[in-house]
Amino acid sequence: MTRPYQGGRLLVEVVRSGFVECLHHGSVVVLGADGRDVSVTGDGDAPIFPRSSNKPLQAVAMLRAGLRLDDTADLAMASASHYGEPRHVARVRAMLAAGGLSEADLACPADLPLLEHARRAVLASGGAPAPIYMNCSGKHTGMLLTCQAAGWPLEGYQHADHPLQKATRETFEDLVGGPVAATGVDGCGAPVFSLTLRQLAAAFLTLVSAEPGTPERRVADAMRAHPDLVAGTGADDTLLMSGIPGLLSKGGAEGVSAVAVPGVGAVAAKIDDGAMRARTPVTVAALRRLGLDAPVLENLAEQVLLGGGRPVGKVRVLSLS
Repeated sequence: MTRPYQGGRLLVEVVRSGFVECLHHGSVVVLGADGRDVSVTGDGDAPIFPRSSNKPLQAVAMLRAGLRLDDTADLAMASASHYGEPRHVARVRAMLAAGGLSEADLACPADLPLLEHARRAVLASGGAPAPIYMNCSGKHTGMLLTCQAAGWPLEGYQHADHPLQKATRETFEDLVGGPVAATGVDGCGAPVFSLTLRQLAAAFLTLVSAEPGTPERRVADAMRAHPDLVAGTGADDTLLMSGIPGLLSKGGAEGVSAVAVPGVGAVAAKIDDGAMRARTPVTVAALRRLGLDAPVLENLAEQVLLGGGRPVGKVRVLSLS
């Protein structure tokens, strides 16, 4: 039987006005360029749901199944958790139109953009929640286009028993070299396959280290070429990929993060209580374990707490050991 995730260690403290008001525990796996452990904190060998950190692997599965996208920006959108900004929505609509599809074909739930300014703009214009604004609409569009390319039915493409999702599971198991321990339903309605943090980090390392032209490398290259599409304005993934050449980053819900840099190594992290504010400082600390240094890491190393509109504290990493 698969061992359940045991939880991690104390990683982060939240300090307000000099007073420690909150603590976050979690697990982190740091791998070197050769795939060997640099450090492991907490539980790196029990399965978790990586949530949207799985999207690059899902995109690899789409390409293996026959998805054809001539523009690397479209492949980045198929791997994205976009913020619903106008450029994101326009590109997803163009991808749908290119396949003769409509927004009605999307099985992801109706939502508003993640970015506050974009959300306000939709509401101010008289708009309402819609599947196209949901952060996974690019992935769902990629899935629909994959079904067209493979000759699979569009109906029910989001269900685990659909040929698309069966093929995606096979790709996951190939990439990590073992069976998927659990399959759940992600927030967007598509399957989410479990991985250990060690498997997640190793898979990201595989993507950035693969030979040019392979599905793995094509996904990594597309995401790194279009970091603004993978997330959005001010997003950690976008900032990290923009600030460190060659870095691949994809965060997921419930405090998950996965990052890899060719010739350097990879990181996978999970914050036990799902706190997103703790995820990025931990990821930065892990990247520094790999010897990386860049202004973007300095900027993201600590999260600032506000009180009355002014800084009164911070979210900071204690230790990864």
